[in-house]
Order: sequence, then structure tokens, then C-alpha cells
Amino acid sequence: MSDPSSFYDEVGGHDVFRRIVDTFYREVAADEVLRPMYPEQDLGPAAERLLLFLEQYWGGPTTYGETRGHPRLRMRHQPFHVNPEARDRWLRAMRVAVDDAGLSPLHEATLWDYLQRAAHAMVNTFEPTGIGPAAKPHGGSALPLRPES
Repeated sequence: MSDPSSFYDEVGGHDVFRRIVDTFYREVAADEVLRPMYPEQDLGPAAERLLLFLEQYWGGPTTYGETRGHPRLRMRHQPFHVNPEARDRWLRAMRVAVDDAGLSPLHEATLWDYLQRAAHAMVNTFEPTGIGPAAKPHGGSALPLRPES
């Protein structure tokens, strides 16, 4: 159950967040940098996780926390090559989704401010897309420690 005075309810609840997420993942599916970051053939599981996270963050149902625990966004994104290009493409896809939602100017600005800050916080490398090892959790490297014989 959500708080009746929450941002979640003010913008239209589940239907609005579902629309944002669906539009966002339609954009992700067509992006050659972002799409490979989603290992599942079907983007449905990723879309569901984002929906549950956004709903909980903005005052809706707490299903995300009940099923997945603390969001730990930086940790969950660490295995992926999130450089400034990926961040900007993510923001471009999310911009389309937020614009499509038709929020009031105040709600749009509030949501967009959060999304921009979150996207900037997820950057974990400055290696260009397609160059260098993929980021690994806990500071590991995809490079061998010694030359292969």
C-alpha cells in the first residue's frame, strides 16, 4: 500500500511508472551500447526490477525491498561497463520515457533531477565503449594476472 500523499500517487501510481519503464526499455532494446548490458534475451525481468525499484523509491508499494532487499545500486551496476557514453545513452532513453509520461512540470523536474543524479553516480569507468576489460565487481579485472603459456 502506498502513502496517499506520495510522489507515486501524485503522478498517477503504477500505470504511470509502468508507462515510463515500458517506454524506457523500448529505447534500450534499440540501443547498441545499452542492449548488451542486459544479459536476458527478454528485457522483461530487468523492466520489472526497475518498475519495482522506482515505485518503492517514490512512495509506492515496497515490493522491491521485500523481494530484493536494499537496492545497492552502485554494487548492482558494478559488473557493467558504465562509462559516460553509456550514462548519456541511458539518460537519452529515460528522457524519452519521462517525456512520454506527460507529468506536470514540477513532477517531471523532480523525477528528472533524481534520474540524472542516479545516472551520474553509476559511472564506474572512463574507458571508451568496446575498449578495455569489462568492469568486474570488487575491483577485479578481466585481464589475466600472468601471461598465458
